[in-house]
Amino acid sequence: MTETLEPSLVPELLVADLDQSLEFWCDLCGFGVAYSRPEERFAYIALGSAHLMLEQAGVGRNWITGPLERPLGRGINLQITVPDTAALAQVLGRAGVDLFMQPETRWYGVGADEAGVHQFLVQDPDGYLVRFQSSLGRRPTAG
Repeated sequence: MTETLEPSLVPELLVADLDQSLEFWCDLCGFGVAYSRPEERFAYIALGSAHLMLEQAGVGRNWITGPLERPLGRGINLQITVPDTAALAQVLGRAGVDLFMQPETRWYGVGADEAGVHQFLVQDPDGYLVRFQSSLGRRPTAG
């Protein structure tokens, strides 16, 4: 029997409207609600080993260190691995969601190898920047 470990890092995003955030993250991006506390406007969501907490600002106990100005999460992007970035980009496009960066293929140096990814960036309803990527595997560094 293989034990599934809970992630050691789970970002909690303050959001303006939990329902709108759940529509984006779950209905469009494929996350599922692991559990929620509706009275606190809180949901814990997961897609494989990618876990997030969503909490509606102004309800429950919020830890706010400064003004919440859009876009939220400036200076960070959340990288999430998905099986098929092309299919996800199409789902978002059909829903009228603009991509922050169009899909691309990139190879990044990792020691003596390169790791390939197909990726794109999108902002969630509150402006958090999300980089969805699918692995293309590794190859020896050219040169």
